Amino acid sequence: MGGEARARDDDRRWSMSEADLARLLDLLVARFDEVVGPVVADGTIRLRPITSIADLPTGVTDEQEVGHYRLHRSGGRAHFSYGVGPDSPKAIVHPPRTPVWTMRRRDGTLVTELAAPPTVTRALVGVKACDLRGMAVLARTQTGGPYVDPWDAAAQEQLFTVTVDCTTPAPTCLCGAGSGPAALDGVDEFDVALTELEDAFGVRYVARCGSDRGQAVLEELGLHTAHPSVVLEADQAVRRAERSLIREMPADAAEVVRRADHPRWDEVAERCLACGNCTAVCPTCFCTDVEDRIELDGETSVRTRVWDTCFSREYSHLGSGPHRSSTRSRYRQWLTHKLGTWHDQFGESGCVGCGRCITWCPVGIDLTAEVEALGFDHDREVIAPEVVA
Repeated sequence: MGGEARARDDDRRWSMSEADLARLLDLLVARFDEVVGPVVADGTIRLRPITSIADLPTGVTDEQEVGHYRLHRSGGRAHFSYGVGPDSPKAIVHPPRTPVWTMRRRDGTLVTELAAPPTVTRALVGVKACDLRGMAVLARTQTGGPYVDPWDAAAQEQLFTVTVDCTTPAPTCLCGAGSGPAALDGVDEFDVALTELEDAFGVRYVARCGSDRGQAVLEELGLHTAHPSVVLEADQAVRRAERSLIREMPADAAEVVRRADHPRWDEVAERCLACGNCTAVCPTCFCTDVEDRIELDGETSVRTRVWDTCFSREYSHLGSGPHRSSTRSRYRQWLTHKLGTWHDQFGESGCVGCGRCITWCPVGIDLTAEVEALGFDHDREVIAPEVVA
């Protein structure tokens, strides 16, 4: 993420074997303080530190639907044959707990020491295109204005990203809300992109670079240029994934979610638990609170930034009490901001189409269905088009 994007002079692709992928991971482990990638844990695909190709999922696919997630063994050798799990890179660049400052009593005065931004260098392996876009959208909220969050900026700058094109999207995916299942050269920020191919002979990869750092790594591996037939096979796998998508965001989402008086808000509020699952798994939700802790010696106080959610009653607590005291108002705030007023603030939608909020909602609320319902006039009156003289 921190490398300079390359001005691509060609569309060169490299051919990689499974052994080459293992060498790539070994190189990253030797070069970076930490390598984070997908692993099977807790019955899900989680992002965790890895040290070799043996840590990656092998022959694992997922089953996702509204409020439903299961892993299955495919019997193959692929390492990235699934959609996305509950973790997104948000936890890396915008951690759940971030130290802000420490205050100490010293010689009768209070001395405040700001927490220094992290210096850990990381490589992130296996991130899908929707999460690449999620990191870019999140970065604009944290570093795109006059007040830059130094922690987020440092984490982004020190991140080397290996993305894998999504060839097995889940039914809950709607990455048409972004720009598809594959990282886009010259648009998305990544260092190396892989397309995974599997057949009766095993697993192969087609690699391309998105930065000078990525090109240097691929050249260091001594890879061969991919044969045009293999490149075509990789492109066809991505196109098949695009055609398999069954969900999409309604085109008028940014307008209809602003219908504050629509009765659909009451209907969804009867189901919503206001648990905040959707905001926790969302790669772009960035609400936080601060937590102050005084040590037992009474001489030291620590302030920590922690994830919060707009579904919490206390999140909108003002002097007279919570400003959004009902579940209806909190759900409406979340969806209106995510799909509507995010455009006003940042010039784009806050949804990148990963589908996590659909999969991980315990009561099965589908935001695409909610947006579609908001698009209907609640009084069901047919309004004649205005005649322009």
